[in-house]
Amino acid sequence: MTRESSLSRGVPPPAETTRILTVPNLLSLLRLAGVPLFLWLLLGPRADGWALVVLMVGGFTDWLDGKLARLLNQYSALGAMLDPAVDRLYILAALVALGVRDVVPWWAVAVLVARDLLLAACLPVLRARGYGPFRVLYLGKSATFLLLYAFPLLLVGAGTSPLAAVARPLGYAFAVWGTGLYLYSGLVYLAQFVLALRRRGDGPPTGR
Repeated sequence: MTRESSLSRGVPPPAETTRILTVPNLLSLLRLAGVPLFLWLLLGPRADGWALVVLMVGGFTDWLDGKLARLLNQYSALGAMLDPAVDRLYILAALVALGVRDVVPWWAVAVLVARDLLLAACLPVLRARGYGPFRVLYLGKSATFLLLYAFPLLLVGAGTSPLAAVARPLGYAFAVWGTGLYLYSGLVYLAQFVLALRRRGDGPPTGR
């Protein structure tokens, strides 16, 4: 696997990738605006139903912005950075809310947040060596998908509705698998980071 398949070099992007005002980017900004609303609904009035609606709208627009980026050829550097960042913010908001409400243990919150903080600390080093941010892995996307399904199931499972008995084990199953994949994808990113640090000079990329 070549270097370009895992890390992007910090070179000027093509003209079409520098656009900001694109339909996919506007959808990503809409998702971003939903994060504080989502957190407030969970911790303020504890309106879990409306919080789930916000999360579902966010999931739909996440799918839609990727679809439109392909259909309209509106890929952009901002979108490539913003899309995974918003996913992580939704995960962080859900983790904090579920931790405050004693639905998930704080050690689990700390482990998942530490993973993102560690990868974030790698980015300035990569930029200093001429690389762009980590490219999103399908494995990481799958982990995010599982976690974003786990949180609403855990919320329903913590309630007293007739669905709670079914939602609780499903929520824990999604959470365990999602956490495992999330941490494993973090190790893959760290392996890419270490390989990038070991490279010397500006010669052509070699196989990994």
